[in-house]
Amino acid sequence: MKRRIFQATVLASALTLGGLHSAHAQQTIKLTAAGGHPPVFLWVKLLDEFYIPEVDKRLAAAGGKHKVEWTKAWGGTLIKIGAESKGISDGVADFGFVGTLFEAAKFPMQNVSYVAPFGTDNLGAVGSIVADMQKKIPAMGDTWTKNGLVYLGGTALDTYHLWTNFPVKSIDDLKGKKISAPGPSANWVKNTGAVAVAGSLPTYYEDIKSGVSNGAITFSTGAWGAKLHEVAPYVTKVNFGSMYAGAVVMNKRRFDSLPPEVQQVFREVGLEYDKRFAEAQRSTADALLQKMAAAGATVSELPAAERQRWADTIPNVAQTWATDLQGKGAPGTEILKAYMEGLKKSGAQLPRDWSVK
Repeated sequence: MKRRIFQATVLASALTLGGLHSAHAQQTIKLTAAGGHPPVFLWVKLLDEFYIPEVDKRLAAAGGKHKVEWTKAWGGTLIKIGAESKGISDGVADFGFVGTLFEAAKFPMQNVSYVAPFGTDNLGAVGSIVADMQKKIPAMGDTWTKNGLVYLGGTALDTYHLWTNFPVKSIDDLKGKKISAPGPSANWVKNTGAVAVAGSLPTYYEDIKSGVSNGAITFSTGAWGAKLHEVAPYVTKVNFGSMYAGAVVMNKRRFDSLPPEVQQVFREVGLEYDKRFAEAQRSTADALLQKMAAAGATVSELPAAERQRWADTIPNVAQTWATDLQGKGAPGTEILKAYMEGLKKSGAQLPRDWSVK
């Protein structure tokens, strides 16, 4: 009898110790994910609905040694648009999406597509071209590290078009109009007679409604999320080209503190995020233009001759951009040439080669 009691006690103790060991074996990692845009926009939506759940899923499948406890702060609740890189590098958040479009001063080299418009509507190609350039041109890839970040995956947006509250059949129709165009895209209306107005997707609707601008240059998936067709019902398919817009990143100090196997999961999911984003963005863009038309918008395509004329009209700001970077010790000329060569290799029919002076 005493022997049985002893054995039972030993077994109970072993089970208890085993349970404590298991509990202590799992490391809980607390991370705050943030973004300036709300989840209605695909790059944040995929972070919220795919990236984060996928990390959790893969960590669990690897044995559950590590678990992430997430705090989510989308829609500018923690970090505003244009301040994401600083917020994440400072540790206000650990993980999120940095829009290089809105932080051109910190990521000038990543904005090469925005100084070379009228490229291709193949967003998968643009994403691949820039990703390849970041690997082959050290100065370009090192930009993330210099800003205290770890690059986990980049995105290119579907091709940009024009949403206005007036019809556009020719670039002459732009004279005297105010067009919302963020950052480098303001250069796309230079010499056309239009005036560029600063703004971002969350402000376009009210800007157009209140008369601050007469329209906006943006991409279909973003325009739908911002409901631009309600205040700018004339949609002119200009095809300024798909643009590299930003990346999923993590605070470098935080990333470096993670176990190697957890780091690997974040990198692998980043690659999958790239693919899923390109596929979703591509399949969604045309469908949303059709939805806008069904909702009453007038969708038309700018004639090829007018698109060529527009490309010839605006100044070669790409050369100014490249020269400026060269003066700051960055390989601007090399980056511009590599980007244009990448577009040509992808099969893009370019109305203008911005690398030619």
